[in-house]
Amino acid sequence: MSINACNGRLEGRQMTGSSSCGNALVSMSDSCSKVLDPRVRRTRMLLHQAFEGLLKTKRFEEISVQDIADAATVNRATFYDHYTDKFALLECMVAGQFNALLASRGVKFDGGCASALRAIVLGVCDFLTGAPGASCCGERRVEEPHLESAIIAVVTHMLLEGMRAHPLEDGRSPEMRAAAASWAIYGAARQWLKSPNRSTSERAAEDIMGLIQPMLHPVAS
Repeated sequence: MSINACNGRLEGRQMTGSSSCGNALVSMSDSCSKVLDPRVRRTRMLLHQAFEGLLKTKRFEEISVQDIADAATVNRATFYDHYTDKFALLECMVAGQFNALLASRGVKFDGGCASALRAIVLGVCDFLTGAPGASCCGERRVEEPHLESAIIAVVTHMLLEGMRAHPLEDGRSPEMRAAAASWAIYGAARQWLKSPNRSTSERAAEDIMGLIQPMLHPVAS
């Protein structure tokens, strides 16, 4: 299922898979795809699946590295061969899943397509409603900063790629513009999720788009 990002036609939604990452937050999903050793892939998948299972019954702060290792049937040393701590595992898992969602919808921002930007915003809204540790009413079993940093890193990277391909001639830093827009997208989507009588994610995406577009495509005065 995919979204044709430049005509805005929604063909379906599907959240798929999780993946792993390297040291740089921005390149989380990329590094996962470059892991060719099947043993490494298998171990990381076991750790992700174990962590996701634990998050269904425990809050993030209640889960130890030993709990994750035991659930994944590996030892602590093996865990630390792949991740520095449980925070790194959480951020990598979230980034991998969010990247997988966008990839499954065919979302790619080219720097000028409003429908592609809308697809990214919609992806953030949809992902937040089903992110690891989520429950009804927006309550979470994961610590917000780690969910936040992973999603913002993915969105920033995607926006920046598009803006570098089609730079604006206003003298403003594309890195600063991408960072500001990504934080705004996440913050607005998070506020929407917390609203007791929230609208549909499609409606929320339209509202957020109205706030974000002027940041990415300012009107010349």
